[in-house]
Amino acid sequence: MNILWGLLISLIGLFMFISALLKSEFILYRIFTMRSKMLWGENVHKFYIVVGAIITVFGILVALGVFL
Repeated sequence: MNILWGLLISLIGLFMFISALLKSEFILYRIFTMRSKMLWGENVHKFYIVVGAIITVFGILVALGVFL
């Protein structure tokens, strides 16, 4: 079960990371950035690059069983 949750978390992190790199116009990413732009301003895409990378690494660790 950890593998399933870990892969799901990793996919979410990859979505955030890739969307931030491409500055995507996908509706879900736009909703995230609109809410975060109040706090992060024009650095919102850099913020999501870092957050996406962290979530991806965390998902991989969950899939490997480091975090239960």
